[in-house]
Amino acid sequence: MSELFTTENLVAFATLAALEIVLGIDNLVFISILTARVEEARQSLARRLGLFLAMFMRIGLLMAIGWVMRLDQTLFSVLEKDISGKSLILVIGGLFLIAKATWEIHDKLQGEHEGRAKDGKPAPFGTTILQIVLLDAVFSLDSVITAVGMARSITVMVAAVVVAMIVMIIFANKVSDFIQKNPTLKVLALAFLILIGVLLVAEGMHQHLDKGYVYFAMAFSLLVELVNMKIRSKRMLKLHHTEL
Repeated sequence: MSELFTTENLVAFATLAALEIVLGIDNLVFISILTARVEEARQSLARRLGLFLAMFMRIGLLMAIGWVMRLDQTLFSVLEKDISGKSLILVIGGLFLIAKATWEIHDKLQGEHEGRAKDGKPAPFGTTILQIVLLDAVFSLDSVITAVGMARSITVMVAAVVVAMIVMIIFANKVSDFIQKNPTLKVLALAFLILIGVLLVAEGMHQHLDKGYVYFAMAFSLLVELVNMKIRSKRMLKLHHTEL
């Protein structure tokens, strides 16, 4: 047991937990958009249950890391590009994100009622949970492989995943409520999902795009939007005082 608390393992644990939390932000954005269509009384449960099940999905991937690593083996080639199991998963997941985010933006611009499907019915609870778990598996592929490269102990890897997921579960409702209460921020979040989808497709096709630049652009866009929100808030407050 004492071997687990070595300096190397503690540093690996802290680094992996931080990495999982940072990389989980885009996951939280996706979950907040997805669960907005569930029956309002069950939205919080959908977020937490989806993340809870996704945690076991990530742990399962860690336990089956040998299989995950074999996903890099070439299955076939298309236009002189080697296609592996990992490539297929990334491309399919990326295309799903692009399609989902585009449909949501279109639906929002068409003025459909928030949180409802076009037929007036809430989205199926079970289907929403399944989408959360499956997309989390796509998001977590790279982080799982990174975890194996950074830590030697499977216990350290699992502990980092559990801690990161607990943090995400705690903040899931706050992130979701913040996005839902700010329509312009929701559109920006959907644009982020399209960008992440493009990244996944590009990576699946072996086209390397530096994620640092992409995340910087996303952070800068978010900062600009937060400033705009602050300005709009001040204008609304000033207008309210003027009317009084």
